[in-house]
Amino acid sequence: MNGSMTYSGSGVDIDKADRLVEKIKKIAKSTPRSGVMGEIGGFGGLYSLNLSNTPNPVLVSATDGVGTKLKIAFQTDRHDTIGIDLVAMCVNDILVQGAKPLFFLDYLAMGCLDNDTAERIVQGVAKGCSEAGCALLGGETAEMPGMYSDKEYDISGFAVGLVDNDKIIDGSYIRNGHQLIGIGSSGLHSNGFSLVRKIFFEKCGYTPETEISEFGSTLGEELLKPTRIYVSSVRNLLRDLPVHGIAHITGGGLEDNLIRVLPSACKARLQKGSWEVPPVFQVLQREGAVSDEEMTRTFNNGIGMVLVAPSSHVQEIMDRLSAMGEKSWLIGEIVSRTGSERQAEWA
Repeated sequence: MNGSMTYSGSGVDIDKADRLVEKIKKIAKSTPRSGVMGEIGGFGGLYSLNLSNTPNPVLVSATDGVGTKLKIAFQTDRHDTIGIDLVAMCVNDILVQGAKPLFFLDYLAMGCLDNDTAERIVQGVAKGCSEAGCALLGGETAEMPGMYSDKEYDISGFAVGLVDNDKIIDGSYIRNGHQLIGIGSSGLHSNGFSLVRKIFFEKCGYTPETEISEFGSTLGEELLKPTRIYVSSVRNLLRDLPVHGIAHITGGGLEDNLIRVLPSACKARLQKGSWEVPPVFQVLQREGAVSDEEMTRTFNNGIGMVLVAPSSHVQEIMDRLSAMGEKSWLIGEIVSRTGSERQAEWA
């Protein structure tokens, strides 16, 4: 029929998507884990649970995205680290409750399917899964012309982990006198980028290629540093050391994330100046004239994860973190809370 219309003519190329799936199958095989059944390409991913060492199994799940950090990837045409960010934001969240990540799924939507870009993104996802010790079990790729511009995309992820019910970390053992151990971040991670872009690109007029002396790199390189994945280090501690609370420091900063794990009778007293603040935060505050309060509510400021532990074990925990290549600092303590006092304060 003359003038007949097709799906490809509307901007969706199914054949191109099929070729991408074949590439992704190979990438997923780089994240093997006992329990994975079959391979990517089916309607659902299969995972067989081995519960021999988990008498009271509880599944823990989390989902997240990368936010407007994606804009930096678009500007630089660098897409190899965004997938690591995606995995990190999810597995760090389930780690907070003591869970061991089992598998991960991702969702990628593009205005116009670019197989080379998509492959680089998924390779980053696979690298993040390898760091977290979980399998890339499946996902979805959608071509959505008219929803996104041809060079833009969005990604989201979903992680599932396992923890024994008796070993769930829920903050219930936190007591007055416990100490707060901050573990260093790799930089901005994946939060606050709407403000970051406004300061650096709108106010300062920088580009991703601008060399920033404090960073020792271009602005784009600094901003695209992937979110640190803490699974291996923290689970090492959990095997034989008492950690009674864990907070993943994301949007909302130290205060808002710490209070999510504290019992109502406790509050965190944080010590200003007790850790090393990376240059990116110092430059952001200076160039944007950002208040201290706004900085602490928006960014991690160099602390990506906080552990709450008895004071008698703090030094051993910090020594072991150091041996595993993690920077850590004693950043505060738990004190009693009465009435309607805030659950976090600065000393």
